[in-house]
Amino acid sequence: MDDFAQRSGAALVLGASGGLGQTITRMLIERGSEVAMTYFRSAGTLEPLRAVAKEHGRTAQAWQLDLSDAARTAEVVTEVAAAFGGIHTLIYAAGPHVPMVHLSRIAPADFRRQLTEDATAFFNAAHAALPHLRTTQGNIVAVTTAATARFPVRDSLSSAPKAAVEALIRAIAAEEGRFGIRANCVGPGMTGDGMAVRLFDSGEFDERAREIARGNIPLRRFGDANDIAEAVCFLASDRAGYISGQKLDVDGGYGA
Repeated sequence: MDDFAQRSGAALVLGASGGLGQTITRMLIERGSEVAMTYFRSAGTLEPLRAVAKEHGRTAQAWQLDLSDAARTAEVVTEVAAAFGGIHTLIYAAGPHVPMVHLSRIAPADFRRQLTEDATAFFNAAHAALPHLRTTQGNIVAVTTAATARFPVRDSLSSAPKAAVEALIRAIAAEEGRFGIRANCVGPGMTGDGMAVRLFDSGEFDERAREIARGNIPLRRFGDANDIAEAVCFLASDRAGYISGQKLDVDGGYGA
């Protein structure tokens, strides 16, 4: 596929250093896109993506960014647009680590922090990117969660902020469609990589919990980062040119 070869500008992938972000970025490059990548701490994980870009005759540049800093986020978006001659797609694949805790045990300060580091962070980036996306008639794809459709116990710190992101995506689709902008979400279910690795390693999601989770999935298996990237790249492509304001759950049937 060469979905993005004719697009002017670049895809800006927020959170490109994460497990899902790396795979999404790689797939965008392989399908013809120039890419701008942001990372919070893990700059080293982006080096293989630079190599992939070089192999495909594309450009990949990286920016360190704390998305909770609205002013710096706006600066980075402006720098990306200048460096690549525009932004054709904004991918939100960022977000803080999400501990699995019962709602009754979440301190108000922790809930507020999670909202700031996720929903507010997305708003900061989308707000800054909209003028550039109007110019290119571009689109936004936000990686959220399947948990906003079917709630898994102990997932409030993920599902509540991501629900806010999904509401913002619908607002953008409704208000910015007149400028040719599309906005959609991809909702990952349980995967064997990405943020799930941290939950496995920390013991928050032990083997017994994994077996229960598999039993709740009609396909009886976890997905992987490629499953999520395929959905993201589809929604970002012209093949999804009449799809906006929607959410595609990639969850093995969990939400059915």
